[in-house]
Amino acid sequence: MKLQFDLQSIKHVEFGVGRDIDDARTYAYVPVDAGVQQALREMVDATWAAMRQLTADPPLYEPSEKHASEEYLHLPLDDELSAPLKSLHEAVNLDPAANALQDPGKVFCYFARLTDAKGRKLTALRRATQFKGVLKNRLIRFADDTLRIIEDRVFKLDTDFDVLIDDAAIHILRPSGFEFAGQLQSAILAAVPKNAKALQHDIAFVDFGGIAAYAATHPRAARYLASIRGQKESKNIDKRNLKKLCKATGVDFSEINGKLVVDEGHVMGFLEVLDRRRYEVELVKDQPEHYRAASRAPLQKKPGGKP
Repeated sequence: MKLQFDLQSIKHVEFGVGRDIDDARTYAYVPVDAGVQQALREMVDATWAAMRQLTADPPLYEPSEKHASEEYLHLPLDDELSAPLKSLHEAVNLDPAANALQDPGKVFCYFARLTDAKGRKLTALRRATQFKGVLKNRLIRFADDTLRIIEDRVFKLDTDFDVLIDDAAIHILRPSGFEFAGQLQSAILAAVPKNAKALQHDIAFVDFGGIAAYAATHPRAARYLASIRGQKESKNIDKRNLKKLCKATGVDFSEINGKLVVDEGHVMGFLEVLDRRRYEVELVKDQPEHYRAASRAPLQKKPGGKP
């Protein structure tokens, strides 16, 4: 996967922070000198190098997966889950705020916005963990061969970013940083009605009313709904096969007026079935075994059709 940006022809580098103010998240530019701009460029280079070292073909980010602390994933910029960070990437009216760092406790992230020779933008973002103000009298440095107290507030940049955003996709190095900065949990919970409605359209013989009500207050179930809808594989599901797999893997349901109604205590199991996470194998004759997959990734077929 290529970056829709030329890292060798950077013309402008801007720096900014995201802050939590009055229960809302806001972004602002902070003026920085050439030295900081160079450091930000080096962080972007380090981030892209780390991603490329992991894989050249990053898989799609899926909210139902339990991702590693560092794992190169991607998410199209037009995906609903990209909306918060897409807004930052495309923003043209961010205000400069030289005093934005006066209260480091409100800073939840910092970012760089780069422009290449073709006018394309690249946004790099990092969750603010180490980037916090260190109060004076906590650090010392050499000055004129003498150790002296650093009297100003000091901020520490990291060595790389959590995500890079170009005009086509969000490139993710640290899924947890992406989820935090993009407020994924809130977005996924808010999308439950829409996701349930879309699945109801695709699988008309399932009653998603109770499932949606459960997922509205259970983030893991909401993630499964988002993942199932995002896979776009909910159409053409066979009712008989679905009922068979549910029964085989211990998912209780009833059938009312031709629709499958899932028992509240089995909603997660049913969503795992739809998300291709519950399965049955029978290596020993007449002794079927049932399992839940912690991760779901299709086997890649080799030339000739064999996995």
